[in-house]
Amino acid sequence: MREAGETCDKHRVARLMSREGLRSHTGYQRRPGCYGGLKPAVVSPNHLDRQFIVTVPNVACVTDITYLRTYEGWLYLAVVIDLFSRQVVGWSMKSRMTTELVLDTLLSAVWRRKPQGSVMVHSDQGSQFSSGYWQSFLKANHWVGSMSRSANKVALECKMQIQ
Repeated sequence: MREAGETCDKHRVARLMSREGLRSHTGYQRRPGCYGGLKPAVVSPNHLDRQFIVTVPNVACVTDITYLRTYEGWLYLAVVIDLFSRQVVGWSMKSRMTTELVLDTLLSAVWRRKPQGSVMVHSDQGSQFSSGYWQSFLKANHWVGSMSRSANKVALECKMQIQ
């Protein structure tokens, strides 16, 4: 209506649409990753226990997934950060938030760092990190899984910020 030179506000548009029997069609869009509800399949103990200061490299790292909005839709970025150097040592990006995304991320960290001993990998209790494939990968590489308790998501998110 404004393009046609008419002055209008949302109330006038609503009244005119109502008079013509028209209704706007607005979809409910959930933010990605906010599906809530179910308990994770496997909950690893919290071995890290908020001890985010590490004195040697390739001993402990944290991982998480974030989402990025693009013109073509959502992209999911998973990163692994070494707690010693605070550097991103592995990352992967996909259009779907799957276990494959986090496994590719961990695999890229293994290729880049080639750790010799056991590494503790700390994550939240997301379905990707509690899946059987994730647990099998950790066990096959002699790594130790660690998960934040469900109320400690803020601590992990703060540590995931690149400083």
